[in-house]
Amino acid sequence: SGNYYNQGEIRKKELEQSCFLLGIPASDVTVVDHRDLPDNPAVEWDTQLLAAFVLKHIEANNINLVVTFDAGGVSGHANHISLYTALRYKYCCFEIFILFLCLGCRVLVLESVNLFRKYISLLDVLVSCLLPRDALFILTEEETERARRAMRCHRSQLLWFRHIYILFSRYMVINSLRLL
Repeated sequence: SGNYYNQGEIRKKELEQSCFLLGIPASDVTVVDHRDLPDNPAVEWDTQLLAAFVLKHIEANNINLVVTFDAGGVSGHANHISLYTALRYKYCCFEIFILFLCLGCRVLVLESVNLFRKYISLLDVLVSCLLPRDALFILTEEETERARRAMRCHRSQLLWFRHIYILFSRYMVINSLRLL
């Protein structure tokens, strides 16, 4: 629930506001609040428990595409990395792999890039186009502004470095992904 700084309720509301700006209705937003999955950038979540939550959500909502972090978690955040590990665990487990195929669900992982590339914004387009990937999304100016407005909804998390992220991060404009 995003309760690392005891702001879980605030962060839930901010998430719903952000999703609304992105065209995602509140009814499609699921917040998992489980004592064994604490919001903490240094805590690795239990792989099997998290994988079970993700699979249940995929099945219940007939999801056919999951986008998650890669092994670097974009920022090294342990919770982000745990999501990748859980999906990789579920995806590589033979029985679940068959289930994913039957559900028609694919998994894309967001590429973590080095700090220099992370903060050169649109200048990373050439590099991103030249490197191998399965999908590349380059946002229009309008889409980028919408993403920035959505990020600003997370007021409780807008520390000085996140303002820099919103202004200069390639992830606000360019996202390269690979199939799991």
